[in-house]
Amino acid sequence: MLGKPLFFAKNTTIFKMETRLKIAVQKSGRLSESSRNLLKECGIGIKNGKNALLTPATNFPMDILYLRDDDIPQYVEDGTVDIGIVGENVVGETASKVALHERLGFGGCRLSLAIPKGENYFGIQFFEGKRIATSYPTLLSQFLKNQGIRVEIHQISGSVEIAPNIGLADGICDLVSSGSTLLGNGLKEVEVVLRSEAVMISNQNLEPEKQQIFEKLLFRIKAVRKAEHSKYIVLNTPNEKIETISRILPGMKSPTVVPLAQKGWSALHSVLSEDEFWGVIDELKQAGAQGILVVPIEKMIV
Repeated sequence: MLGKPLFFAKNTTIFKMETRLKIAVQKSGRLSESSRNLLKECGIGIKNGKNALLTPATNFPMDILYLRDDDIPQYVEDGTVDIGIVGENVVGETASKVALHERLGFGGCRLSLAIPKGENYFGIQFFEGKRIATSYPTLLSQFLKNQGIRVEIHQISGSVEIAPNIGLADGICDLVSSGSTLLGNGLKEVEVVLRSEAVMISNQNLEPEKQQIFEKLLFRIKAVRKAEHSKYIVLNTPNEKIETISRILPGMKSPTVVPLAQKGWSALHSVLSEDEFWGVIDELKQAGAQGILVVPIEKMIV
């Protein structure tokens, strides 16, 4: 069976084949580069062969397959590949039976309903009996069913935004990032059907050996993701202010205190999120903190 340890006899010598995890990422498109960058940030060496559909990692037991994003959930469900990075919207539209493990923080977008700018929108009831063009009929149907709205759905692929202008539909349901494409086609966003980002999915029945490799990969990904939102902070403070400033810092456990060469002063080292830092910066300064240094963190193990 594929993925099981295999043994070959050659002149009475036994060789064991290495178990390798297969991951599918988008071959081209908005998630492709970010997916490869995430793997590289996890310390996984990837050789980017031109037009290669399969690339073995050089320092991790994993092979990277480059596929169409719409195909990734089905390949994972079938077990052709073990895990995949794909948009949450694609997982929902294909209704694939896969396990979702981690939201990855990139590729953010929303699946939204939009109508011509000149229309007077008065709520979701606007769409009752209307025609909607979309590439996401499954997600749209489920959303409208939950709202109790009956519509006529026209499934099309590509150039969804032009459907109202050519009389094909009264509105559209499509992915939106900045909204500039909608504006350029005389449309306005009126309802959000689904908020989406890149997610890590897996086959629901991974073999134990592959599950162990996958858990190591998830550990690395979580360390990278944690570091993205955290900062290493160093500040100088009079010794009599150490306790006060330590209470202000909302970081990990208690800060590290290092005496300075100047008598009566110490440096405090801590880790906190960037949002937390900007929330307490004024309070830190008022408490006597000086020479505040904020440094990005590459990896963070907690």
